[in-house]
Amino acid sequence: MIRYVSAASLLIVVAFLSGCSRGGDTGPPPRATDSIEVPAQESVIAVPITVDLSGLATALEKEVPRTLYTIDRPDETCVASKKVKVAFVKLKTPTIKCDLTGAVTRGKLRFEGRGKDILVTFPVHATVQAKDIGGILSQETASADATASARMRIDLDRNWNPVGTVDLNYSWTDEPHIDFIGQRIEFTKDADKELRKVIARLERTLPAELGKLKLREQVDKLWGKAFTSLQLNRANPPVWMRVTPQALQYGGYTLTGTRLSLDIGMEALTQTFVGDRPADPKRTPLPRMAPLSQNAGRMVFFIPVIADYKQLEPVVAKALRKRQARPFDIPGIGPVMARFGDVEIYGTTGGRIAAGVTFSAVPRDTDYSGATGKIWLTGRPVNQPGSRKVDFTEVDVRGDTDSRGADLLLKLAGTPGFSQTVGTALAQNFEKDYSELLGKVSRAISEKREGDLIIRAEIDKARTGKLKAAGQGLYLPVWGEGQASITLPAP
Repeated sequence: MIRYVSAASLLIVVAFLSGCSRGGDTGPPPRATDSIEVPAQESVIAVPITVDLSGLATALEKEVPRTLYTIDRPDETCVASKKVKVAFVKLKTPTIKCDLTGAVTRGKLRFEGRGKDILVTFPVHATVQAKDIGGILSQETASADATASARMRIDLDRNWNPVGTVDLNYSWTDEPHIDFIGQRIEFTKDADKELRKVIARLERTLPAELGKLKLREQVDKLWGKAFTSLQLNRANPPVWMRVTPQALQYGGYTLTGTRLSLDIGMEALTQTFVGDRPADPKRTPLPRMAPLSQNAGRMVFFIPVIADYKQLEPVVAKALRKRQARPFDIPGIGPVMARFGDVEIYGTTGGRIAAGVTFSAVPRDTDYSGATGKIWLTGRPVNQPGSRKVDFTEVDVRGDTDSRGADLLLKLAGTPGFSQTVGTALAQNFEKDYSELLGKVSRAISEKREGDLIIRAEIDKARTGKLKAAGQGLYLPVWGEGQASITLPAP
């Protein structure tokens, strides 16, 4: 993915520093053909859906009539007959009739989202007139005001269809009534009866209007678009993360003003691929809604830090050629001049790395004959969990040389000067490459558009696994965790 010179270089360093054993074979170690297997990870990605409810407010404004109800009750009993005592004589007063007319009207609906509730508030004004009151008075008028609030809640059924409930509350500042000849005639029961009809009407209207929001269609569209692959690294080599949704979970909603935000989490498998863009996974039908089991938005990234063996070869060769300007001191022989040629590195069997170095060696001050050949080193790369520092175990050395000079080459390969040169030039761990990788991935997915989707992600934690040498390359598994969301852009 980036420059990885450390792992294979350390193989050579440790091989020479640790006193390699000499194997009986002289030919190159067998090549491994296994590929890097990247395990799939499970994530719960946030897929928030935001809906503008201003259309719902407009629909309810049209649905709830301005005149909630009218009063037209002719020949009503305005004052009932009663018995009175006058000079020890009981008399019965006449029943006074009148015509009652009036209306209860509402003002403009005020629409507001507050937490889990949609609050629709509106002023209510009642005017009642008593006309032709017993032939005595022509008219009496009374009025009253109230503030009504409809508290509506939305839920989703298992098929992602919205359903709603309505709870209407109101309080009269002065209950509708008229005062006549010391009598109070109230119309509160009439108002209550009619306002209950308003509640029933809202309850019938709300599901139909919520259906017009097309929430299920939006959820289904996002579900289908999420079967895709995201590019984590553009080149050297390209790395892709394929997202395969498994389930959708619903955790409720929040309301702000006229904006409804659904809290939805998408369970998904994330698989990492190195090389060409993988084919998008096959889409499955929108699953039934399940309750949210954990906070949505937590995503696990698997990122293989890969060292391409071919890219390591020229780096190792360059370091050795620089060192050949000075002699190597071999005990019992003295100064020896060496000239280094090609370096070959690849994965061998058993999770090991093979490094072959071609060079010639000529003693400077003795009659010891020179030698030319190729030394092969193998070793298993190891690291501690959570560490990028690389060591090698099970180190072995074999020679592919002429029989006369094999011992000279092996002795030169074991000198401190040889190993220190390679070690000083190339011995390092994955720390720098690891940090560069996380930076590149973070920039790649901080916010990007993939088809019709907008992906936002931020890695806030990472850990490393164990190194593995395969035929495809040497890689260090890295798991990154962070916040991630997938949204559809606003139309």
